[in-house]
Amino acid sequence: MGVKVRKKNGKWYVFIDWHGKRKARCIGTSREAAERVRTELERRLALGIFRLDDAAPTVSEYAERWMAAHVRPNLKSSTIESYQGILDFYLLPDLGTVALDTLSRSRVKELLAKLSTPDRLARNTVKNVIAILRAMLSHAVEDGVIPVNPAVRLGRFNLSKGRGRHVDFLTREEAAQFLEAARSRRPRRYVLFLTALRAGLRLGELLALEWDDIQFGASKTDKSRHILVRHNLVRGQATSPKNRKPRRVDLSRELRQGLLDLRDQRIMEAIERGEFDEERQPRISTFVFPAPNGGPLHGSTVYHRDFLPCLEAGGLRHVTFHALRHTFASLLIQSGASLAYVKEQMGHSSIQVTVDVYGHLIPGGNIKWIDRLDSKTSSRQNATPSQPAVGGQIEKSPQVIEKTGRRGGTRTPDPRIRNPLLYPPELHAHA
Repeated sequence: MGVKVRKKNGKWYVFIDWHGKRKARCIGTSREAAERVRTELERRLALGIFRLDDAAPTVSEYAERWMAAHVRPNLKSSTIESYQGILDFYLLPDLGTVALDTLSRSRVKELLAKLSTPDRLARNTVKNVIAILRAMLSHAVEDGVIPVNPAVRLGRFNLSKGRGRHVDFLTREEAAQFLEAARSRRPRRYVLFLTALRAGLRLGELLALEWDDIQFGASKTDKSRHILVRHNLVRGQATSPKNRKPRRVDLSRELRQGLLDLRDQRIMEAIERGEFDEERQPRISTFVFPAPNGGPLHGSTVYHRDFLPCLEAGGLRHVTFHALRHTFASLLIQSGASLAYVKEQMGHSSIQVTVDVYGHLIPGGNIKWIDRLDSKTSSRQNATPSQPAVGGQIEKSPQVIEKTGRRGGTRTPDPRIRNPLLYPPELHAHA
């Protein structure tokens, strides 16, 4: 009676014999993994938290349980949709009917190898699939459904031939063309597009931006001018920014003036309509870029009715709205900003994200440091170069004259004077 590990037909199995009940589990081709399973099963059986007569749920059944208990109560709606999409399209079609306690590492690796082919998914999508599967199975271990997680430490997959992440952005000239087209075709959206290009805000962050989030400073030279990004609008629902962390984005002088002019315009329009609050102040929407009813704009409206027509009017290629955010980062880097500063302005979780996305924009940005090595390591010229001959003799430099004590002398200077670190002053008395 107990748990044993045996090899059968090239695969390792864990055989459980517990109080007259028997069960076998195929672990895979790794004996080490089978030994880990055996150790964990023995511990759980001894504690009474694992029973052989419990029917393990399928991957599909547990995925629904996991989504309901762990994902939906804790994550944003957009993240929930992303998780559900990966489950529906990539994981459940292949693994949905598999009993969770029979899911082996080899089966997981086969699925991920199939998804990693160049004609299937981009490398970041495959990484997301691995991450979601690993997280779900980790909760299954915590719930006592399976003894170990077969999706941890899977090793490195060959994703180099897959489709990488493509970052599209406008050049400085294209950005100027776009803003000029927006000024002429969509003047009420000009400052919105200017904010996207000068502050790098996401579309949802722009739609949720409020006047109280903007610190204009005392003047255009005041360095205390910034936008506090603390809200995001996703599918009409107000939420926190990505990573749930607010960030502070510095306000350029041009953008500061554009936002001030926009606020003055809104105030004048409210006065003309006779709309005042209880304190007889002009009543304007709390949103910087409101809809006609005073509420937040809808993202699809901005994209289709304003953004795309401005691209077409400017004679520009088709890019996504998120390309304006990429343009902000790329122009910062081209202007000489450090990646650390770009990371803070963009609100990335780590500088590694900034390097991965925008590092290719500065392939030769630091070559000047390599060139400076030549001047630091090349042979130096003599500190006291030979002087031109006068009357057939070489004139000594003033430094040599001072050390020898007389002009034209031949006495060699005392080395203890030339190198006081090697010859301390107290030794001079014995010279």
